[in-house]
Amino acid sequence: MTSIFLYGTLRHAPLLELVSGQYLEFLDPVTARLSGYRVAEVEGQGFPLIEEHHGASCEGVLLRDVRDAVAARLNFYELGFGYDLRDVTVETDSGPVVAMAYFPRPGLWRAGADWRLDKWSGECWPVAKHAAREMMEYFGKCSPGEVADRHDMILVRAGARARAEAHPAPATLRCGIGRECVEKAAAEISHAGFFLMRVYRLRHPLFSGGMSEWISREVFISGDAALVLPYDPVRDRVMLIEQFRMGPYARGDGLPWLLEPIAGRIEAGEGAELTARREAVEEAGLRMGNLERIGAFYASPGNSSEYFNCFVGLTDLPDDAAGHGGAEEEQEDIRSHLLPFDEAITLMESGEANVAPLVLMLLWLQRERPRLRVAATDQPIA
Repeated sequence: MTSIFLYGTLRHAPLLELVSGQYLEFLDPVTARLSGYRVAEVEGQGFPLIEEHHGASCEGVLLRDVRDAVAARLNFYELGFGYDLRDVTVETDSGPVVAMAYFPRPGLWRAGADWRLDKWSGECWPVAKHAAREMMEYFGKCSPGEVADRHDMILVRAGARARAEAHPAPATLRCGIGRECVEKAAAEISHAGFFLMRVYRLRHPLFSGGMSEWISREVFISGDAALVLPYDPVRDRVMLIEQFRMGPYARGDGLPWLLEPIAGRIEAGEGAELTARREAVEEAGLRMGNLERIGAFYASPGNSSEYFNCFVGLTDLPDDAAGHGGAEEEQEDIRSHLLPFDEAITLMESGEANVAPLVLMLLWLQRERPRLRVAATDQPIA
């Protein structure tokens, strides 16, 4: 057994319990200090790193005589992300103690301002708790490095769960029964890669009273997405993008290249509007003016957690606006098309525009187009 000094996010008691698999009273953490070091926020990120700093002293907690099983869980959570264990001597109220601490490898990140646990727990914990839960599900099943490789998508899914908790849709017509009334017996991962599949065994309240039979359902667990249809109200034209899609290919569609709006995953800590603007630049080289919100909805609620946030983006679409785009690191190969609004409606009516969000967005634009065109004569759009 060894002692471990924690200076960062694992000082947050709920996270420490989740990662260690132990209640706090069994871990018995004590306050400790490490002289000659400071805890800094990683530039562009919310998590901390530790670095040497003359005259500084970083506060933390010491876990004494940590059992091997608990240490293995802590190492699993930390070591895949470029941290290594090093010996340090920390000060406690009962004297100095030699312990291990997680240090980032040199040059891995840039240190920013001083990191504060209270700031992190207020801003980042709503997402971090869901990410940590998924990460620890992989303990004993894959390596820390494999979890680190999946971390971006883990954060996307965690962000979606946090938004679902914080912003439920109204319940005026529907029954309003809460998820706490659903009895869950199991929720096991059946596939974990870029995407996640989870098998639930549960039963739920019936409209007629009582509970349903126990049911088993496999669900595709995805993140939230932002979609934007670029529209130039002065020229009265839209931009559609075209790309190869796995869904139609897997269905057996002979033409698996589809016309769509611009779309992308909402990263953790990123709002839907920011994502829409970012994706417009990445996929089509467009900078949006006003974003007209259409709404937010589930794509296929019977078997998927995917949730769409849809916008019409007002922008300038000159004759040379169409071209090729996409993020190379995401293997995106995208072609964009400019066409008059009426031609877009024709594609919808013929069935060539056969992606549900695009159809919905075109119908919304058809209704709101007169208002947007009048407003465009009064002010610039981008």
